[in-house]
Amino acid sequence: MKGAGMASKNSTKFRMPTSENLLPIRLDIEIDGHRLKDAFTWNVNDPDSEIAVFARRTVKDLKYPGSFVTPIVQSIQSQLAEFRSFEGQEMNTGEKVLPFKLDIRVNKTVIKDQFLWDVNNLESDPEEFARVFCKDLEIEDPEVGPAIAVAIREQLYEIAIQNVTSGRETRVSKKSRRDRGVDYPSTSKVGGIALDYMKRLGNKISILRRRKEWDFYEPIIDVLSNEEVEALDAREERNARLKRKLDDKDDGYFTRYMRI
Repeated sequence: MKGAGMASKNSTKFRMPTSENLLPIRLDIEIDGHRLKDAFTWNVNDPDSEIAVFARRTVKDLKYPGSFVTPIVQSIQSQLAEFRSFEGQEMNTGEKVLPFKLDIRVNKTVIKDQFLWDVNNLESDPEEFARVFCKDLEIEDPEVGPAIAVAIREQLYEIAIQNVTSGRETRVSKKSRRDRGVDYPSTSKVGGIALDYMKRLGNKISILRRRKEWDFYEPIIDVLSNEEVEALDAREERNARLKRKLDDKDDGYFTRYMRI
């Protein structure tokens, strides 16, 4: 009975470790020379019928060809299916403070930052953090805040998936250690101090910057010129084309190999 109590205390059912169960979604679709790149969050509890409505509205608003509707629907459905494949599984929890990084460009704004985040605070709010971040740094572009929230949620999502695996491994490890009469180690002192400080700040903004690292990890905000944006867009497009060619080449090789 003691073992069962420990397992329930240090684990929870898989979900996004935030106050709202919002899944980060990314689209990167190219059809007949038109390319759609977008990132946003999706409420996993919304009915799937909303996906097609969203896709049609997006295509209409952006004035893209109607041929984009089906790929958008399929991409969102695929990412939701991956998330749902983990639902119901045990996710390891406990004190865990990890470094998060931002390195994104939204239109003309480039943002680089690093901070600590309590990944097991199920009441954290990436959207609120993004709003405060943009307000404090006087970022006016309304698209920056949502992009920051998505970037944070993507890192939280990856960690949540890892915690499903580590949850299984931890339960097996604890049972083995108890069988051998070995105490399981507690969270590091540094992590505990960081977590205590964040608890004093409140649940919504679950971040911390170490004082000794302020000079190294203070936010870097840069606003690019039109020429710099065009150059970056051109480079990203070249890299995307190269990646597609390599992917097509690999697919062709795989097909030929399977036929032999």
